Amino acid sequence: MQNKLDKNSVGIVSPSSVEIKQSLELDCGKTIENFCLVYETYGKLNKEKNNAILICHALSGDHHAAGYHDINDKKPGWWDVCIGPNKPFDTNKFFIVSLNNLGGCMGSTGPNTLDKKTGNEYGPDFPIVTVNDWVNSQKLLADYLGINAWACVIGGSLGGMQALQWAISYPDKIRNSIIIAAAAKLSAQNIAFNEVARQSIITDPEFHDGHYNKFGVIPKRGLSIARMLGHITYLSDDSMRQKFGRDLREGKLHFGYDVDFQVESYLRYQAQAFVERFDANTYLLMTKALDYFDPAKEHGGDLSKALENTKSRFLVLSFTSDWRFSSSRSHEIVKSLVRARKSVSYSEIEANHGHDAFLMPIPQYLGVLKNFMENV
Repeated sequence: MQNKLDKNSVGIVSPSSVEIKQSLELDCGKTIENFCLVYETYGKLNKEKNNAILICHALSGDHHAAGYHDINDKKPGWWDVCIGPNKPFDTNKFFIVSLNNLGGCMGSTGPNTLDKKTGNEYGPDFPIVTVNDWVNSQKLLADYLGINAWACVIGGSLGGMQALQWAISYPDKIRNSIIIAAAAKLSAQNIAFNEVARQSIITDPEFHDGHYNKFGVIPKRGLSIARMLGHITYLSDDSMRQKFGRDLREGKLHFGYDVDFQVESYLRYQAQAFVERFDANTYLLMTKALDYFDPAKEHGGDLSKALENTKSRFLVLSFTSDWRFSSSRSHEIVKSLVRARKSVSYSEIEANHGHDAFLMPIPQYLGVLKNFMENV
């Protein structure tokens, strides 16, 4: 069914869920059994089952990447600019799978779901998961769907890390990898940002060591601060100046500590919306997965050695104004792929949107994606 607003929309979509009835050994040494993954699909799987592509979400993303859940929805899925008929990830050609990762808070087994062994919510007892764990769980989803190999695995930011890990972990199960605004490992500065975000949540009086739901409360202040901090790092100075400048909310200063500037109002609004939809324990878990990602670690810090057995073609993209995952971090991936003698294309997109540029309808960006996908 096509949405009335956009002939190139995938229309009204509904999520699906699957219980993976087998054990998954995690990098932390723990095992999780009979876990649920929630996902959405767009387009049709062909008879050969060779037209499937996987969309991996970033820190605060989920399975709803395109289309609408209801005709009255104000906004489509988070990557609707890229997914749909005649868009870069063309649903006339591809069968697209987008899931909520293990440990997420949008239906997949995670901190806010019940532990079947105890009958209680996992809460802070949900094990720490890594990018490698996510890829292994996604492989089990592919098996369930009857997909032997992905035509392409795609992601931005933390999703790009998953696309890179897929090529390393399952070289025979992926033919193309698109890594957007990502890095092969976090810088000390990025780890520091994540730690400040975690501390804001953990030190909130309503956190209760992660058992806040037992008390019927949410660590709103801590999660709000974490979101505001994160949101600032996702934007660029230019984009914030163009959008807000030093505009006053009510045209005058109040000489107090409430909102004076438009940018303050914007951050508070974004924080409030986030608190209403995202789980604090999941936020902690996701930031740790970011911190721990380092596929070169097992190879003496040499990323090219980690990439030696990969077989896919690669497309690496970065954005000029992205300072959270700067172009220099993408250059590191590209150089390592070149040293490993792999097929790689790279493009640095001129954009002033900051890290969030990978979500934006930037013509050059969409054109590069579309050109690459036409040869998939």
